[in-house]
Amino acid sequence: MSEHQPLVTVIIASYNHAPYIEACIQSVLRQTYPNVELLVIDDGSKDDSVERIRRLQGEHGFDFQVQQNQGLTHTLNAAIERAKGSLVVPFGSDDIMLEERLAKQVAYMEGKPEVGICAGNIELIDADGELFPEKRQRRDVPFRRLDFDDVFMERKPYPPAPTLMFRKEALEKVGGFDPQIRLEDLLIELKITHAGYYIDCLGEVLARYRKHASNSYKNHRFMIDSILRTYALFSDHPQYEFVRTRFLSSMFLKCSNRDRALARELLAQIPFKSWSKKTWRGLMRLYFSPLEKS
Repeated sequence: MSEHQPLVTVIIASYNHAPYIEACIQSVLRQTYPNVELLVIDDGSKDDSVERIRRLQGEHGFDFQVQQNQGLTHTLNAAIERAKGSLVVPFGSDDIMLEERLAKQVAYMEGKPEVGICAGNIELIDADGELFPEKRQRRDVPFRRLDFDDVFMERKPYPPAPTLMFRKEALEKVGGFDPQIRLEDLLIELKITHAGYYIDCLGEVLARYRKHASNSYKNHRFMIDSILRTYALFSDHPQYEFVRTRFLSSMFLKCSNRDRALARELLAQIPFKSWSKKTWRGLMRLYFSPLEKS
């Protein structure tokens, strides 16, 4: 790395994550990379998050703001506007960075202006911070470079959200996050690759992703709506209908023995000519498997 070390702005938008927020912030404070601006925003939490964050702020002096609830995308856009760093890292308030994470990504992005996003691999932890069994981990996904079609058509493994590092200029070029679509990761990746940048994913673990009861991905209806609206923004793509129906079949399979009313809604949106093995498997689950408890 050159003597000039670019400023990295880490943005933590926190909402009702009191059990996790301190470990999250401390993982940023422990980074070996020295040139970090930390912006923490509490987005109207109803638990004791604010008190916990203020204790850490008093000790470490990072930027902390408290606001009425505005939602993640609004909060991220406002923070990006006042970020001083040329590299921006939005980071989930329930996740944990490994200590070398920022240093490795900054070093990689130097001299690669075509890379709009740098990512890496994750390891899974539970609500108590314990590692998931090895068979659930995917630490060893190799390096991959993704362009727009790679992301849109899922041709390569997605970059995990807890590892994303953005060039601020790329975020600004595409107008930041879309406040109308609250599940933000997929859309911003599509927008930035559509603008001509690449996403480079390093083949090493950079963060720990915490799986717990309030993860957004567990709200199936919210996730499905957000992703369908995201795909619809690129409906002029020649593979749009394939991508859309493949996603519907995948979610139908997932919901078929968890939320049968939602599963039937999804099935009604899949043309018979587009049924896949997942659709047929979902039908078997829908009618012959016991209902899973959420």
